[in-house]
Amino acid sequence: MLWQGQTKVLARIARAKLLPETPHLSVCLSVCHTIRPPRLRPTPGACLSDLLPPRAPVRPLHAWADTPFPGNPAALAPPPRRLRSMRARAMERSEAYGFLAALSGAFLLSCLLFSALSREQRAPYMDEAFHVPQAQAYCAGRFQQWDPMITTLPGLYLISVGIVKPAVWLFGWSESVVCSTAMLRFINLLFSVGNFYLLYLLLCRIHHKNKTVSGFQRILSTLTLAMFPTLYFFTFLYYTDTGSAFFTLFGYLMCLYGNHKTSALLGFCGFMFRQTNIIWTVFCGGSVVAQKLSEAWRTELQKKNEERIVSTKEAFSKLMEVLPFLTKYIMSFKNLRTLFVLTWPYIVLVMVFLAFVFINEGIVVGDRSSHEACLHVPQLFYFFSFTLFFSFPYLMTPNKIRNFLQSVRKHLIQYIVLTAISLFLVWKFTYVHKYLIADNRHYTFYIWRKVFQRHDLVKYLCVPAYIFAGWSLADALKSKSIFWNLIFFVCVFAVTVPQKLLEFRYFILPFLIYRLNIPIPPLSRLVVELTFYIVVNAVTFHLFLNKTFQWPNNEEIQRFMW
Repeated sequence: MLWQGQTKVLARIARAKLLPETPHLSVCLSVCHTIRPPRLRPTPGACLSDLLPPRAPVRPLHAWADTPFPGNPAALAPPPRRLRSMRARAMERSEAYGFLAALSGAFLLSCLLFSALSREQRAPYMDEAFHVPQAQAYCAGRFQQWDPMITTLPGLYLISVGIVKPAVWLFGWSESVVCSTAMLRFINLLFSVGNFYLLYLLLCRIHHKNKTVSGFQRILSTLTLAMFPTLYFFTFLYYTDTGSAFFTLFGYLMCLYGNHKTSALLGFCGFMFRQTNIIWTVFCGGSVVAQKLSEAWRTELQKKNEERIVSTKEAFSKLMEVLPFLTKYIMSFKNLRTLFVLTWPYIVLVMVFLAFVFINEGIVVGDRSSHEACLHVPQLFYFFSFTLFFSFPYLMTPNKIRNFLQSVRKHLIQYIVLTAISLFLVWKFTYVHKYLIADNRHYTFYIWRKVFQRHDLVKYLCVPAYIFAGWSLADALKSKSIFWNLIFFVCVFAVTVPQKLLEFRYFILPFLIYRLNIPIPPLSRLVVELTFYIVVNAVTFHLFLNKTFQWPNNEEIQRFMW
């Protein structure tokens, strides 16, 4: 009979070891020997699967080719979708391990530098002479005590007390230990770890649609930004910059995830570290508005059967087209209500800031004589130059220079007008702060004396370089919408121009926001950028630790710094 014939075939195949000894084959043979439907009369041409009950089908012989066993590699390969998911998980694991390795290595290096700096400079240095005693007064519970020379709000001191005070209760340490200069400095080292993680999360969130960016590029970009020289140096001193950057970046991250209440609350914490951080809270709310405007503009273009969106590259030529759209959009009460519902936490915080300015009769607390607001327009040019210097691996490429020259030839009249306006602004609105030319511990002192004071014409000769730097920065941000760029440059103007003193610390946050939002550079340029930052940091710490000097009639050791 056919039933017995097929059973014998399977048995012979098993004895000849043409099929492996698998549970599937054993079950099949046992079924063939034990289950024999007595009332079924097999007909010529019937197959085995037709004679078995429907609930216990037997696989045909050709189906055994899919059984995974050694020697059958084709059957071992998982389905393509599953294979992709396995590869994705493997890449995520490798990226997580790489991120932890980079974070651990950076923290270890920072701890070594922190130890060396604390041994060489035990006493408070520069602005620490005001910050450290104020924090120690808060540690002792003297919250009514305030140094009138301090110009920022007490956010740094309150956070410091909240971090170091539990050590007194948990470990029994004395207040003189937990509130020492070294322990207070170590708080900024903890903030730097948080900044490292926030920078990584921001890069992942901002560039999540770019599938060509590898995890190694994200990690290397994070490490590069964490080693940004101006920010990295002040990690080791008790200054407000590291904590200010932490809360501002944290608020920006929450804004990108749509958690605007938390973003505004973190913006308030940043404001308590430095008053000008309110500008970056406005930027967070403005980025939400810019996103809505971009969506409405895309809809408007689709109605006109146009599939393009105005980018920064087209901004000048399409400005007249955007302005009527903005006017029409703002005049709609429904649109204004939608924007208010989205941004009301930021509006509340801005109202709190305005109330503070009204009550305090100004932004600065404490000594106002050295922090007078003015219209120092060249500060914007200095920021452009600062950004160009620290971004030269991808802003000063031959292709960039070639594109800039082509732009000049194409829009020669516009550039001539822009140059004339820039020369006028440099002539009328250049201010020199007394600290800039009196304190020879800062790099800006030597830049100003060696460059700008060499001749009266130098500041005018730098105007073409300013224009190229501004064009390069705007060109790097051309992937963002024109509305986002408008908000960003307005905030950069607001945070830099009112400052009379030229100090590179004021450029940290606008540089980080810019750097996070440009497309992630190729791996080779990231390596060059990171190497450049490491060299600058090495030189900076070498000068600070080893090239000390003394002023006449003063026994204190002086050190070079940003």
